[in-house]
Amino acid sequence: MAETPAASQPFSNASPAACRFRWLHGRDLSMRRFWPLTVRGSGALVLVVAFLVAANELGLIELLAFAVLLLALLVLAALSVWLGRRRASVTRMLYPDVPSIGSDATVTVRVTAQSSWPASSGTWSDALPRDITADATGVFPAFTSRRDGRHAEVTYELNAVHRGIHWIGPLRLAVTDTFGLVRRQQTLGERTKIVVAPTVVELGPTPGFSGDSGGTLSPLTTQRGQGADNLIARPYASGDSMRRIHWRASAHRDQLMVREEEQESTPEATVVCDRAVTRFEPVAMDATGTDPDFELVISATLSVTARLVRDGYTVAVIDSDGSPLCAPIAGGDTAAVEELVLDFATITARSVRAGAPFAGLAQEVAGRTIGPLVVVTGALTPVDTAALVALAGHSHLPALITTTRNRETLLAASGWRAVTVSEDSELDEAWRTATSTAGVAYGIG
Repeated sequence: MAETPAASQPFSNASPAACRFRWLHGRDLSMRRFWPLTVRGSGALVLVVAFLVAANELGLIELLAFAVLLLALLVLAALSVWLGRRRASVTRMLYPDVPSIGSDATVTVRVTAQSSWPASSGTWSDALPRDITADATGVFPAFTSRRDGRHAEVTYELNAVHRGIHWIGPLRLAVTDTFGLVRRQQTLGERTKIVVAPTVVELGPTPGFSGDSGGTLSPLTTQRGQGADNLIARPYASGDSMRRIHWRASAHRDQLMVREEEQESTPEATVVCDRAVTRFEPVAMDATGTDPDFELVISATLSVTARLVRDGYTVAVIDSDGSPLCAPIAGGDTAAVEELVLDFATITARSVRAGAPFAGLAQEVAGRTIGPLVVVTGALTPVDTAALVALAGHSHLPALITTTRNRETLLAASGWRAVTVSEDSELDEAWRTATSTAGVAYGIG
C-alpha cells in the first residue's frame, strides 16, 4: 500500500510575516476548495440575488423569470459536475521503468471513470516530491456518457534529481461545467512508487588489461591439451596424439601438422565500493542523495563494474570490509549489471567499528595475487593510504578512485594508480588515467 503524504512542516522557525502569509494563503485555498462556484458562477449568483430584489421592488415579472432561469442554470451546472463522476481509478505507467539521475522519463496517467452522466473537461495536476521536476499539469479531456467506463490518458515528462525511491501522486482534478459556473476539485488514486537509479557513465575499454571485448574468455597461454578446434596448426612433435593431426594443414605444408590449442580462462577483477561513513558526511547514512561525494562513489563503482564486465572480466563487487555487495558478475552479463544498478538505487553509507582501515579487504586478498583491483572511496586520511599501500602488490592493476582533493594524500598511495574525481563528468578521463599503460598516475587535470 502506498504511503500517505508527509505532514506539512510547522511554522515554528518561520518569521511572523511568513507565518501570516502562509496562513492566509492556506485559508484562501481552503475557501476555494469549499466554495463550489467559479468567478463566473459567483457573478451569476450575485445577479440572481440582484434580480430577485429588483423584481420585488419594481414589480417586474421579467426580472423574476430571468432570475429563476439563471438559478436553474446554476443548479443544472452543479448537478452535471457533482454527479458527473461517481467512480474513478488511476494507474501510472513509467517509461523507462527505472529512470536514472538526470534522464527524462515519460509518465502516462490513465484514468478510468464510470458514470451515467457525461463529465465536462477540466484541469489536472499530479503531486510530485521535491526531488523530481516536471510540468505535471494540463487540461483534462472530457469523459463521454458510457456505463461500462471511459478511459482518458495524460502524459508528462519528469526528471529525477536524486536516486532512490520516490512517490508521485495523487492526481488532482478540477472539473467545471460547460458554462464554467461550477467547479469540483477531486483527488483520485494513490501515490505511485518510482525507483531512480544512479548514474552510470560510459567508460572506455581498459587498454592492455581487458579480456575479449564483449566476451567472457581471454586466451592466456599456449599449450597442448583440450581447447578450441579452430586455432592455428603447428608441426607434429613426438608425443602428440594422432587424433590432433590437422590433415588439411598437413597436405598444404607437406608435413604432419597438429592443431595447437590455447588454454582459455575467465579473467577476474575486484571492485571495492567503500561505504564507510568515516569517509563521507554523516548524512550519507540517513538517505540517498544527501552527500555528493557518496553519490559519486556509487556512480563510479557501477560505471567501473559495467566496463569490466563488458571487457570480459568476472567482477566481484565488495565493501571495504570484504563483505560482498552482490554475487560475482560473469563477463558479458549485462543483465546482472542492471540488477546491481537497481540494488544500488537505495544503498547508503554504513557505520564502522573502530579498527584498522581496510582490514577486511586486507584479509580478502591476503596470500594471493588477484586481477584488477579497483578501490572507489571518499575522502582518505594518511592512515587510510598507509593501509592501502600494503595491498597494491596483490594486483597487477591496482586502481584507486577517490574524492580526496589533497594531492599529498594521493602521492602517499604508493603503488596505486590513484585518481581523484569531483563529479560524474570526470569519471571517463579518470578511468583512462588509472588504466593507462604509461605507469602510475596521480590525479587528473
